[in-house]
Amino acid sequence: VQLVESGGGLVQPGGSLRLSCAASELTFNNYNMRWYRQAPGKERELVAGINRFGSNTNYADSVKGRFTISRDNVKNTVFLQMNNLKPEDTAVYFCYAVSFWAHEYWGQGTQVTVSS
Repeated sequence: VQLVESGGGLVQPGGSLRLSCAASELTFNNYNMRWYRQAPGKERELVAGINRFGSNTNYADSVKGRFTISRDNVKNTVFLQMNNLKPEDTAVYFCYAVSFWAHEYWGQGTQVTVSS
C-alpha cells in the first residue's frame, strides 16, 4: 500500500495550495481519509477528515472556512484545498487512510511553509 502526497511548497500568507494524496494497492472506497499535520516541536494534529463516500467531512477549528477536503474515488485520490494560508499553518502534512476494520496507512508527508 502506498499513499503519496504532493502539492506542498512555499507560499506567502494569504496564498493557497492544493495538496493531493494518491493511494495505490488498496480498495480506496473502503477507507476513510484524513489529513494531519505536524509542526516542529509540536504533536501531530488532525486537520480534516472525509468518509469513504465523500458525503461527510470534518475540520479542525483552526482551519474551518479556509480548508476543504475532497476525494475522487475513481482516481483514488484525496485532496486538501488550503486557502488564506497563515504562518501557523506551516507544517508537514500527512495523508492517512483507515478502514472499517482498522487497517491504517500513512503517507510520507509533504512540507507546507507559509512565509513572506
